[in-house]
Amino acid sequence: MTRMFGTDGVRGIANKDLTCDLAFKLGQAAVRFLGKTILVGKDTRQSGDMLEAAVFAGITSMGGTALSAGIIPTPGVAFLVQELHADGGIVISASHNPPEYNGIKYFDGKGFKLPDEVEDRIEAFIVAGGPAPEELPNGDEVGVVLPVDDACELYISHAVEAVASQGVDFDGMRIALDAGHGASALTSREALERLGAEVIAINEDFCGTDINVKCGSTNLEPLRALVKASGAEVGIAHDGDADRVMMVSAEGDEIDGDMMEAVLAIDMKQRGCLPGNTAVSTVMCNLGLTKALGEAGIQVVQTKVGDRYVLECMRERGYALGGEQSGHMILLEHNSTGDGLMTAVQFLAAVRRMGKTAGEAAAVMTRFPQELINVRVSDKAAVLANAAVAEAVKAAEQAMGQTGRVLLRPSGTEPLVRVMVEAATSEDAKSHAQAIAAVVEAELGL
Repeated sequence: MTRMFGTDGVRGIANKDLTCDLAFKLGQAAVRFLGKTILVGKDTRQSGDMLEAAVFAGITSMGGTALSAGIIPTPGVAFLVQELHADGGIVISASHNPPEYNGIKYFDGKGFKLPDEVEDRIEAFIVAGGPAPEELPNGDEVGVVLPVDDACELYISHAVEAVASQGVDFDGMRIALDAGHGASALTSREALERLGAEVIAINEDFCGTDINVKCGSTNLEPLRALVKASGAEVGIAHDGDADRVMMVSAEGDEIDGDMMEAVLAIDMKQRGCLPGNTAVSTVMCNLGLTKALGEAGIQVVQTKVGDRYVLECMRERGYALGGEQSGHMILLEHNSTGDGLMTAVQFLAAVRRMGKTAGEAAAVMTRFPQELINVRVSDKAAVLANAAVAEAVKAAEQAMGQTGRVLLRPSGTEPLVRVMVEAATSEDAKSHAQAIAAVVEAELGL
């Protein structure tokens, strides 16, 4: 049986895979396993209202209090769970996925994502049918929904203060912003402008069916065009729930999560706030990150793919900085989860301290050529046991020797197998990735 929880909560096509009944039970489970007071936020998807109503019903049916934050970035919920002393949080979002998808993910009372074993207990509770009828309250013991009217304001103020307290501002900085028709439309421009920047923004409107569509952190072309047209010195792009960020330099070059982490790690070391002189990333990080940080006297610890595993490593070993190439960055001094806005403002603060442009700062890391191909398959779990695929991977690894590597993994949220190859040249990376992807598609494709 497929596990209900993926790498980032329960996710699927809304009203098909992620039904109101399931959302209701996940709401009930929040009260059972986290506590009576649950903060709930969502992104801008059309299905958000439907699933939010079901989650509220689940929470209140267990006698819980649902604190409604409305549309707010995922990291805003993680922050406010702590700020408002809630017992846990729920975010209704499918992050960077297309508009027809939605998801439900939990935070505990400290704003951290739940470990696998707690998710497994929640799944067992739901599979068993939820609470027994006699356990449900009635009369004045039924729960209520209370609005949190200043939810976005509290989150914005936190991001602004985190930079202002360092004695840094963005006066004179022109920034291009792509909100991706998502939750950051309510927060990022305001925070940047309060720090003194001039902000030229696109995709701050939303209708529920345009989130992440040909825009935001998964499609940087609109941002590149905006940077060029506006003369901005840097561009910022978020995904739908703004737990990640990607950037574009004034020259139009991509600044990905690895590059941001390199700049942040070096800046934090110089300021004496990088515990163990160590940063955390995943097995998907570019070889250029480990090389750049190694030259700066900083170790890189690698984990499984997924920001939850990065965070687990950080908490276990006392590290303060971790991230992914996709733009998920966790700065534990400031928030308990990936935070696109906080990452952006801290990166720009580091750039200011260096006295460089964003492009010049990011050049501390040279990216090794990398090719990533997503193959849509019928059974993503079967790829790791497929003999023909294993042979294709072995052939590529033997051909590249020590000058490259292959990473093959099933997506945690979609019916995809991700084929990633790094090599000495872009031509080698592309040819090997295409060869492996062709075998995956032939063996397991739809």
